[in-house]
Amino acid sequence: MLFNSIDFAVFLPVVFLLYWFGLAEKRKPQNYLLLIASYVFYGWWDWRFLGLMLFSTVVDYTLGLQIHRTTAVRWRKTLLAVSLSVNLGLLGFFKYYNFFIENFIEAFSLFGTNFSIHTLSIILPVGISFYTFQTLSYTLDVYNRKLIPTNSFIDFAAFVSFFPQLVAGPIERASNLLPQFVNGRKFDADLAVIGLRQILWGLVKKILIADNCAQFSNQIFETYDSQPAHILFFGAFFFTLQIYGDFSGYSDIAIGVSRLFGFRLMQNFAFPYFSRDVAEFWRRWHISLSTWFRDYLYIPLGGSKGGKYMQLRNTLVIFVVSGFWHGANWTFICWGLLNALYFFPLLLSGKNRANLEIIAAGKLFPSIRELWGMVSTFLLTILAWILFRADSMQQATSYIYRMVSGIADFEQIGVTKRFLTEEVGLRLVLVIIGFTAIEWLGREGKFGLDELPDKLPKPLRWTLYVCLVLLIFALGGSQQEFIYFQF
Repeated sequence: MLFNSIDFAVFLPVVFLLYWFGLAEKRKPQNYLLLIASYVFYGWWDWRFLGLMLFSTVVDYTLGLQIHRTTAVRWRKTLLAVSLSVNLGLLGFFKYYNFFIENFIEAFSLFGTNFSIHTLSIILPVGISFYTFQTLSYTLDVYNRKLIPTNSFIDFAAFVSFFPQLVAGPIERASNLLPQFVNGRKFDADLAVIGLRQILWGLVKKILIADNCAQFSNQIFETYDSQPAHILFFGAFFFTLQIYGDFSGYSDIAIGVSRLFGFRLMQNFAFPYFSRDVAEFWRRWHISLSTWFRDYLYIPLGGSKGGKYMQLRNTLVIFVVSGFWHGANWTFICWGLLNALYFFPLLLSGKNRANLEIIAAGKLFPSIRELWGMVSTFLLTILAWILFRADSMQQATSYIYRMVSGIADFEQIGVTKRFLTEEVGLRLVLVIIGFTAIEWLGREGKFGLDELPDKLPKPLRWTLYVCLVLLIFALGGSQQEFIYFQF
């Protein structure tokens, strides 16, 4: 079920009314309702994979209790290994089986050995990477004595399958979200208002920005071998806006919907395109995944305690694994490698934590230095996103070569101007400028409309809301599935 669909527009109010008016402040019945609603939400896509999510839930619920009750170190390690094997095994089979088989066959064919191993027609379950990491964090925290497991299977199952963030995050930690299912919840009007604002801004990002930009980025990437360099740059630029609007838009809607039900999820994006260096970008992009890898992989590997070599090694591992988490394609792995290369100079110079505060905090405009850092980081990000978007390494390298080799050909300016004015159109350009302005003005909050409306007089505030809703209906792009559903 898509957030930007009629189905969800009916589903959400029905669940909301039952939750607050039918079961007001009745914690257990509310959790039952959320569990049922979450399975309906997920099963709307393909009911056959409900059993897979239920199996993963039962395994980690059972193992969590056993790990907590057991004092023998060897037995605790064995139980943890079972949890890791089951979860990563399921993820590996559905997501990476064909990738490994195809590369195994190709590798041996180079030495003249041919195998007849067949790939399988495997359907990737939506959201498996997200709920797998969520349940793994639970087991790991219980193993490390950072969390006491819950005895309630319903509470745990509702935590795993919580429908707002089930399919594409944020990847919540059990230490934050699970206690919210265990404790009672009361309706908070202020929290609900903020939630509605965040849902609106998420829909703006998805329907107005991402879906419109997708039309042009898809067209250019599909015909890249016949496009001039400047158009290729704009294809990458539009994809850069698309993936941000699409993914952060999903997170905003998920967090906003959660607020309607009295839950507080972690912030997943913090205006990453206003970053002044790549290290800052990765502190602001997909925060729930970045911090997951930091806590459960980077720190166990030694973190930053072993000198520059260990820092470089661990950083490389994190970025490669992050790339592989995104998909079974060499393009994702090379995308991770490229970001690691971006990161290394900052790490070696000790400047990877130079920009921790909000850019131009309390000011209307950034300094020249901040502007340069922001623009250069954004251009590096655009280049990296080409690898992420490309279907193959051949397409990625060809796209980048054609774009970079011809970017200085200023005779193409006329072609670019016609593309922007005739194909893209002035309306979309103005929408992107307006969107960027609101993001910039709201960058000290949690999302674009978090604090900004409160600074406006009430008539202007409601005018802003109405204009955004009208723009969504008037200029929204054709419905596109969320990009991160494939991960």
